[in-house]
Amino acid sequence: MRVAGPWPVPASPAPALLLDTASLYYRSYFALPETLVAPDGTPVNAVRGVLDTVAAMVTARGSARVIACWDDDWRPQWRVDLIPSYKTHRVAEDVAALDGDEGEDVEEVPDTLAPQVDILREILPALGVPVVGAPEAEADDVIADLSAELSGPVDIASGDRDLVQLVDDRVTLLFTGGSSASRGGKPWLTIDPHTAAERFGVVPSRYADLAILRGDPSDGLPGARGIGDKTAQALVSAYGDLSGILEAAQDPSTGKPMTPAVRQRLLDAHEHLLDADRVVRLSHRPGRSVLSMGPPHSTDEGLNMAEAWGVQASARRLISALQAVAE
Repeated sequence: MRVAGPWPVPASPAPALLLDTASLYYRSYFALPETLVAPDGTPVNAVRGVLDTVAAMVTARGSARVIACWDDDWRPQWRVDLIPSYKTHRVAEDVAALDGDEGEDVEEVPDTLAPQVDILREILPALGVPVVGAPEAEADDVIADLSAELSGPVDIASGDRDLVQLVDDRVTLLFTGGSSASRGGKPWLTIDPHTAAERFGVVPSRYADLAILRGDPSDGLPGARGIGDKTAQALVSAYGDLSGILEAAQDPSTGKPMTPAVRQRLLDAHEHLLDADRVVRLSHRPGRSVLSMGPPHSTDEGLNMAEAWGVQASARRLISALQAVAE
């Protein structure tokens, strides 16, 4: 699969930058005032925030190419089949269901953000950032696929901790989540294998096991009841991955940190944890087709769009950043 924008791609080791687009536009929407509007009065705070964030990252990291990874399916049915509570708190009331027909779940999105999502989907390719998605896949899944398929170093821009599991000597997470104080006052925290282990108490390849055990309320994933961060870290440190932890729980002679209470909690949650493993763990799936949503447009078209939406300055910053890296 070839994914590229209109700019010449510099030789390695310049990193590719993969955007968890939804994470970035939600954060921008809530961080910037809705008084930032287009000429017709449409709020464009999220659009400006995303364009400015990406421009800053390209400049700071010297990104060889930028790809906006998209939620083609924000709540894939195969994940819901495994964990019915998955993202249920984000489901908007389904109008079709009210009419007596079975309709698909719709994500609850603020009224003033929804049109900005459409703007971003249109303007990003026009500015040299292709939008990429895959059927029955979230942006996280697309990022996992592209991280495996792209050669050379990869940066991932996201506020989603689940993507820590992809970090290794080649893949770095530019983490935009948490408070400014938690990031040292910086717009993002650069998470490499050392930083991940220091911050989360486990190496990146074991982060998914930690998340499965403790759960994640923000995604509707309950975890094993009574297992928190410290206990989960201790279990991962002692027994490795989820398979090793569950195997240790089956053996009554296993000592600390596998106390009788912890053992029983793991046994009670055994089937749920196996299902959660399939939901949380991100891996490259060769059989899954990662599709581009259209070829990049010309720069002139992108600037015309930017003028129409009142984001000319942000668009020019992004174009300048991409051009500077390509030169």
